[in-house]
Amino acid sequence: MEEAGVTYTYEQDVIKFEQPAKQRRYTPDFVLPNGIILEVKGYLTSADRMKHKWIKEQHPEMDIRFVFMNPNTRISSRSKTRYKDWADKLGYPWCCGPIIPHEWTQKLNP
Repeated sequence: MEEAGVTYTYEQDVIKFEQPAKQRRYTPDFVLPNGIILEVKGYLTSADRMKHKWIKEQHPEMDIRFVFMNPNTRISSRSKTRYKDWADKLGYPWCCGPIIPHEWTQKLNP
């Protein structure tokens, strides 16, 4: 371009864009006969937390419950938030495994 006498700028302009939504799939750990979905977590990654935040937003009708091996585990070494705090904030019922509450296995009232 210089040889042709063309004026230009190089990597000075910024063009903003939004990345299109990415279709994802969720495979529950367990689905009980009453429709309750159980997610069993020993380690709750940031990717898991984001995934379940999006699922809750997009499918509020789903009854997903967490079985934490240790609900007092902090979501990271720099955070005071524990697994159970995260679940409470998002409105997910949870229990401390390995035993789940008996009432979770019962038929739900219509």
